[in-house]
Amino acid sequence: MSEFYDVKETKLFYTGAQYPPVYEIPRLAKYERGRAIYQGRHVEMYDRASGLLKDTPFAPQLKTLFIAVNLMDVLLTKPADLMVGEAPTFETGHDPESPEQTALSRIVEENDLTQMIHEIVIGAGFRGDSFLKTYYGQRADVSETLQLGLDAPDAPLEPIIEPVDASIVFPELSRGSKKRFKAMNIAWVEWEIENSSRIMSFLSGIPTTETPYLNVERHIPGYIVYERYELTERGVDDRWGAPIPTYNIGESVPTGREQDVVPTGMPELLVEHVPYKTTDADWRGESGTEKLESVLAAINDRLVQIDYILWKHSDPTAYGPDFQEDDDATVRSGGRYIPVTKDDATPGYMTWNSQLEGAFKELDILLGLVYQISETPQWLFGTTLASDKGGTGTSHTDAGAIKARFMPILSKVKRIRAHVDRGLRNALWKAMKLENHANDGVDNFTAYEAVYPTITWRDGIPRDEKEAAEVANLRTGGKPTWSVTDAIKDLDGVDDLQAAELVRRIDADEQRVSGTVDASIFNAESGGDE
Repeated sequence: MSEFYDVKETKLFYTGAQYPPVYEIPRLAKYERGRAIYQGRHVEMYDRASGLLKDTPFAPQLKTLFIAVNLMDVLLTKPADLMVGEAPTFETGHDPESPEQTALSRIVEENDLTQMIHEIVIGAGFRGDSFLKTYYGQRADVSETLQLGLDAPDAPLEPIIEPVDASIVFPELSRGSKKRFKAMNIAWVEWEIENSSRIMSFLSGIPTTETPYLNVERHIPGYIVYERYELTERGVDDRWGAPIPTYNIGESVPTGREQDVVPTGMPELLVEHVPYKTTDADWRGESGTEKLESVLAAINDRLVQIDYILWKHSDPTAYGPDFQEDDDATVRSGGRYIPVTKDDATPGYMTWNSQLEGAFKELDILLGLVYQISETPQWLFGTTLASDKGGTGTSHTDAGAIKARFMPILSKVKRIRAHVDRGLRNALWKAMKLENHANDGVDNFTAYEAVYPTITWRDGIPRDEKEAAEVANLRTGGKPTWSVTDAIKDLDGVDDLQAAELVRRIDADEQRVSGTVDASIFNAESGGDE
């Protein structure tokens, strides 16, 4: 898409410009196609299949016979399951009760980051891109309470990390770079119901109209700039396989905010890009669906064809003697009946060599291609479809063999995780910096150092704990390799504070059982008697 980079280096949205920008329409169309495939809305595939029989008498039946197989749902969900099926842990490297670790654990818990990771991995899977926004504000939305003229309850301010729909994010690249951003625009269309003029209300019979406005939230180093513009509908651009509405940007109007330029106190942009897969040629991510669109269309075509053949053969045409109306004999047949004379062939059914075997073989090949391109073994889902099934995945019992069988999907998960890890760590670091900046000089707030955190991930596959312990015992000559706290964190998937509480309870139980007397004195007395 290099031809779309020849644009003027300026802000994207202003009076007289187009929304969305022309060079961003292919990206938005790709998002919409990926979403349709993930949700099972295979409109393009139905159009392709209907074209095959559009000039035949059977075209009306095709709509009834159309089959949409949503393979991408499970193929995109499985990497997310493996990534956070066992929750990752977030650490600052400080003591569990330090202000830094306490703040990090609180931010992770209050923002439900484990669930968020699962969602952004699936979203990036069918779009290619996900975005995270970090800000310091109220989590509770009290706008409706204020709209009704009621007193809004006090909502505390806190650091918030949330995903942003990639279709409303428009980055601005730094000059001479295809990967580095100088600004991030979050721009979306908002329709407002307004009263029509008396003349328009009389002509249309509708007292109100819906008017589109463009809200722009432009993130630049140190500031967030808010803008709002009038819009007029321009049309729909469907050249890239999905309908994208376009608008002309009109005059600027008040945003309704108390402050349109808000300082952040940070040189970093507060919007993080989390791609699914990237190359060094473009910032845009590659999704898990775009390379499979044609193969998925062919699979649905084959299923439609097979279903159509079976449907036609369920009620075949029969032929036999030509009975007259006054004859006592009757002929019963579910399908059509072709009369023949006594000199003709023996009565029977007319069948068609429909080449079903070839259709099923091609379907097997197409399904195998989907799993191969997706780097996902079929047996990972507990069953197989294609003829080259590759086993069931249950014939290997030791951890090494299981991990070897999982290698294709594990490599894919690690590749996705590299992007998610960087985006989340950046967002958490910024959240801690924002909290300190916003509470500078505030009473009852203890300042702490914003530490760039580390995330400990798990691969999501079964692990032979006994085998791992034996290996560790051999490598260390029988010496301990874990503290109690680290062991609890790893085995139970808890953070530092929760592990410290469990250790405290264990110590309390030992003291309650053993008392305050050291049990070794009994051993000493026993030795003296001997």
